[in-house]
Amino acid sequence: MCDLCIKTGKPLLKLTQKDYLDNGLGHLIEKYGSYYEINVKVFDELQHTITGWPGGKPNADDTHRPERALPYPKRVLVFSPHPDDDVISMGGAIQRMVNHGHEVHVAYQTSGDIAVTDEEVMRYMHFMNAFNEVFCNMSDDIIEEKYHAIKKFINERESDEINSKDILTIKALIRRGEARMACTYNKIPKSGIHFLDMPFYESGKIEKLPLGPEDYKRVRDVIELVKPHIIFVAGDLADPHGTHRKCTEAVFDVMHTLKEENPEWLKDCRVWMYRGAWAEYDIEEIEMAVPMSPDELRNKRNSILRHQSQMECAPFLGNDERLFWQRSEDRNRATASLYDNLGMTCYEAMEAFVEWHY
Repeated sequence: MCDLCIKTGKPLLKLTQKDYLDNGLGHLIEKYGSYYEINVKVFDELQHTITGWPGGKPNADDTHRPERALPYPKRVLVFSPHPDDDVISMGGAIQRMVNHGHEVHVAYQTSGDIAVTDEEVMRYMHFMNAFNEVFCNMSDDIIEEKYHAIKKFINERESDEINSKDILTIKALIRRGEARMACTYNKIPKSGIHFLDMPFYESGKIEKLPLGPEDYKRVRDVIELVKPHIIFVAGDLADPHGTHRKCTEAVFDVMHTLKEENPEWLKDCRVWMYRGAWAEYDIEEIEMAVPMSPDELRNKRNSILRHQSQMECAPFLGNDERLFWQRSEDRNRATASLYDNLGMTCYEAMEAFVEWHY
């Protein structure tokens, strides 16, 4: 139906019987009896996907809402494969849930260390060395020694040489600091920030290791710690290096295991999938669409910009020359525009989600 709207350039409620017949959809009229009944049915289904309450609206009839009204407030656990996927993919929904009083946790599944350039490392090392010189009178020899050793390694290493453990540690710390800044901006307390550092990622290379027992343990530990009512996971499996896929597989496998064990809290837990910088769900797939105002979209951009190491100099932008915040805004605006063209309420931007049933 949505394809028919796009092809004819008409919103749902303006489609005619002729539109159906001219485009080979007469069998739908035979099945449902009336083209207008089809229009209204699809319109209602799409309308019910739109909600400004991604955590559920308390004291409201949730018959046609994507998420339950109760319990309230909910414990929400957002799994972020890299330390910026949360704000790139669902920064608007995160802000909404925090503002609505839900207890929001973010679990950063990998360190994201290989996505930090050597220039960023040297910038931080210059600062640390200068800080040591100004405030410690160079009394800390370790900082100076590390500074010179790292500088020497970066200047002399071969192009295909793997980063040293010290450099990878600094790069991971940079990503952690940026993630904390973004969470602080979104009013998520320190207790809601979890760094899993899943071992499969720590190969030092683009090609990752297979998932192992410790990867699954870290995912399970944070789920059992939070006992969430809602889990959000990355459904964006188009990530060119496969990290999203492995991170999501780990969550799904753990959820299947927990289902077999059937703890009491799991009976009231739902799982939603989001997509990030690489793709978006087709409108026929979307089960929850969270609208954003211009101010909310600007706030989302500001949270993405906290990840400074992933702006202009990020090494893994792929073939798309747009920066991650630009991709996110373009995608969210395109989703809102599509809903608008189908005859729904016109919003500045929208984030889209699909429920995963386990």
